[in-house]
Amino acid sequence: MSLKAFHVVFIVAAILLAGAFAAWSLVNYFSPDGRVSDLMVGAGSAVAALGLVGYELYFLKKLKNVSYL
Repeated sequence: MSLKAFHVVFIVAAILLAGAFAAWSLVNYFSPDGRVSDLMVGAGSAVAALGLVGYELYFLKKLKNVSYL
């Protein structure tokens, strides 16, 4: 596996993890005993996931001529 392929897989995994954590935190916030900290952490994680998506698009555009092998 090339460094580019590993990087793509690793960033996709980070996006999925950040998105799942954001969803979990926001579900906890909207539960009857939700805290403001759940909202803040969930929003921060959602912003991180969106930032990672932007980074992934930038990375793929920058290295579009490099092979995955």
